[in-house]
Amino acid sequence: MISVEAARAACLALVQPLSHETVGLENAGGRVLARDVRALRDQPPFAASAMDGYAIRLADRMPGASLQVVGEAPAGRAWQGRVGPGQAVRIFTGAPLPDGADCVVIQEDVTATGDRIMLGDRLEQGDNVRPAGGDFRTGDTLAAPRHLSPSDIALCASMNAPQLVVSRRPEVALIATGDELVSPGQTPRADQIITSNSYGLKALIEAEGGRARILPIARDNRDSLKQVFGLARGADLIVTIGGASVGDHDLVAGVAAELGMEQAFYKVAMRPGKPLMAGRIGDTPMLGLPGNPVSAMICGMIFMRPMLRAMQGLLPRGDAYPLARLDRDLPANGPRAHYMRAQIALGADYPIITPFDSQDSARLSLLSGATALLVRPADDGPRAAGDLVEHIPLGTSYP
Repeated sequence: MISVEAARAACLALVQPLSHETVGLENAGGRVLARDVRALRDQPPFAASAMDGYAIRLADRMPGASLQVVGEAPAGRAWQGRVGPGQAVRIFTGAPLPDGADCVVIQEDVTATGDRIMLGDRLEQGDNVRPAGGDFRTGDTLAAPRHLSPSDIALCASMNAPQLVVSRRPEVALIATGDELVSPGQTPRADQIITSNSYGLKALIEAEGGRARILPIARDNRDSLKQVFGLARGADLIVTIGGASVGDHDLVAGVAAELGMEQAFYKVAMRPGKPLMAGRIGDTPMLGLPGNPVSAMICGMIFMRPMLRAMQGLLPRGDAYPLARLDRDLPANGPRAHYMRAQIALGADYPIITPFDSQDSARLSLLSGATALLVRPADDGPRAAGDLVEHIPLGTSYP
């Protein structure tokens, strides 16, 4: 049985970055950028008005000044003349600042009468002008690798990059095992349950930029398991769920060995998730997750997610997690790292974390209700309320 850190390092050693491909900007959201994006123009490409108002000379910007309106500049159509002394141009947000003007007076500070305006007694401070290149300059880059957010996509569009080079999506084959399982929508016998792990892990894979294939459930016999393994050909990663323990019906390790798997490790000093294994079948890495629903999902977060990130060229995030203040006393932890389902709330300096009373690895409802995992290291001593502890945020951790 090895530590979580050693197991994660072994999992990462099994994978390598995948090839790259070029995709249209409209299809790049959520992908991992593999090549820097370089801006092809300044943004904004000209000095632009930041407000609706009047473009004037700074020398004319005096309370009570009366100016003649000599033109109009809407967004997308520059006024072609030059603003002289005592003149103003009606201008709208985003329009190019006319030659001769060096500030914009907002329309709320102006009284307009015919073709003349009078500036108010209390003018808002600031020139209300966005300078050319104020956002970025030609040649500035968005650096790879990075998981492309919606804001990144908008920035790439502004840089005039219609196509991006991204890492290929990892293809993951998911194999659930067990005679007790039926798929959602089917009618289970009294001694069967609905398989849930494949669907939760598929969502996790896709959130990390991968593609998941849910293969048919492998039954508790070698022929069925071999047949389903055969359907996994071509995947970048094979993930099995269940059947990795040492019972008479836990056949994954044996069948994988018959198929040539070189095992990297078996059993990890953590809870939930002790019966975890990893290795390689030919050139394909394989991760064997526990069958308990919570164990499978948490092990997917701790081990599978870093593998998917590494396959897309992202660097490991490391083992340091954000801190939170414990809201209650906890007894000493045992020899296995414990990932406790918990809820998190805002605190005065650090978030406040509250572990659930029950940590049963079969209760998915508790994982669904959790907003964080409280991380207890192996052999961690007793903890008192107010102590700082590490946690892993799950989705939106707190408002």
